[in-house]
Amino acid sequence: MNGPLDDERLTTVGLFFETAAGLEAALGRHLDSYGLPRVWLEVLLRVARSPRRELRMADLAAQVALSPSGLTRAVDKIEEAGLVSRVSCPSDRRGAFVRLTEAGRERLESIIPAHLTHLEEDFTGLLSHTELARFTATLRKLRDHLNPGAAQLTPESPSGINTA
Repeated sequence: MNGPLDDERLTTVGLFFETAAGLEAALGRHLDSYGLPRVWLEVLLRVARSPRRELRMADLAAQVALSPSGLTRAVDKIEEAGLVSRVSCPSDRRGAFVRLTEAGRERLESIIPAHLTHLEEDFTGLLSHTELARFTATLRKLRDHLNPGAAQLTPESPSGINTA
């Protein structure tokens, strides 16, 4: 039976979604044991890995899988926990930056070693160095096509540093 339902592209996409769901579930269980929701970790990591440890909300929204209102709620809770702060955008009164606090940096640094161990056990350790490099390049190519805003940073920050 070689009809359209047997198309290998359907299998590939299905495998991708199944893998992503499995990885999210596995990492979610680990993160729950640290008392840190997966979405919080994603927000904290993206801000921490940005220039000057700050990221414009619009750029953060493009990078995380949340609606704008969902991101606002998540950042509100993370801010209430003292892990990030909001900084007004000097050129756009409606814009805001999310900045990692010292407490946020300390929290990340305390869980990253265990998180990396879990990533190695559940994901990266299953691939050779070459496979991982190819997979990362493939993901970038797909991301850049499907979500190009996630790959770009706004060239302005409240500190006056170009973040592009």
